[in-house]
Amino acid sequence: MTMQYRKFGKLDWNASVLGFGCMRLPTLDGNPYGQNINEAQAVGMIHRALEQGVNYFDTAYIYHEGKSEIVLGNALRGLRDQARIATKCPVWMILEEADFDRILNDQLRKLQTDHIDFYLLHALSKNRWNDIVLKFELLEKSAAAIRDGRIRHLGFSFHDDYESFPRIINGFDHWTFCQIQYNYMDTENQAGVKGLKLAAAKGLAVVVMEPLMGGRLANPPAAIRQMIDSCAVKHSPADWALQWLWDQPEVSVVLSGMSAADQVEANLESASRARSHSFQAADLELIAGVRQKYKERAAIPCTKCNYCMPCPNGVNIPGVFEYYNDAFLHEDIPGARFKYQIFVPQSAQASACIACHECEAHCPQKIPISNWMPKVQGLLGAGA
Repeated sequence: MTMQYRKFGKLDWNASVLGFGCMRLPTLDGNPYGQNINEAQAVGMIHRALEQGVNYFDTAYIYHEGKSEIVLGNALRGLRDQARIATKCPVWMILEEADFDRILNDQLRKLQTDHIDFYLLHALSKNRWNDIVLKFELLEKSAAAIRDGRIRHLGFSFHDDYESFPRIINGFDHWTFCQIQYNYMDTENQAGVKGLKLAAAKGLAVVVMEPLMGGRLANPPAAIRQMIDSCAVKHSPADWALQWLWDQPEVSVVLSGMSAADQVEANLESASRARSHSFQAADLELIAGVRQKYKERAAIPCTKCNYCMPCPNGVNIPGVFEYYNDAFLHEDIPGARFKYQIFVPQSAQASACIACHECEAHCPQKIPISNWMPKVQGLLGAGA
């Protein structure tokens, strides 16, 4: 297996097309995000990836309840010069001026390094940009950390509608890279393909997270797996999803949150075949067919046209429908519930609906929106 590399934005450095995501390291108790990491297994996986040419390792202050950075630091002890470390500032934890430096210095300690190669402002959105990044002057604090050597390059990860993306990407002249959720089902969600193209056009490296939608695209429902297996070109569902990303030259690094040694081996093999502009018409047709097959599983025929918005009571109608549909598209109610409760503020959840029916007059799909809201909250809301 020969690792493939791509230029990382404007830097004079090439990144491995496969990045090792440290959010889902193997655990001893079955909690995939908990702090009880199987360190021996995790370190072995990281070393195997290093041996095979992976040079981009991504973690965050909050991953595995604060233990991910520690394990990665232990794994890279004596091997630091072979890897570039990316970690993230939890901007929502910045409550006063001193918090930025306190957290950054704690991260350097846990990672056992004097510098972080790629530092991200974590999970930016319109509100966090306005209420935290600008308020606490985090761009200026990051620039100071670059000057004193604790950070080499600054970027951000993004979780919001596309409309907020240009404002953030244009709001600072010295971004090196950005990290977006992107896969063949998320071409129009969050930053989407428009965000990918915009970032690349500005010379930023683009790091892709959730290439398999948290593993869901690797384990599709039976009807979709049958469609993939019937294709003349034989690849696993996970490999199809990864190769679709690598086919796009704007994608610099694809992160995979690996939790088992066999996942490392499978991803290394896939990465050895990564090429841009390699998909033929038949390959693109397969992905389009799979995407359509997923969409046909949606319970609510919402097209996210946003004609129903704004809701007078603050409900994010297309957003709550999206998470509800995800539960059925991927046969993953717990995953949809988790994301709904994390990413949809309580004030914008379906529980805020008072059944005024005002939105329904504007819906081109004639969806009985008010009738769906109790079902959405009943499936995805707290206590469900």
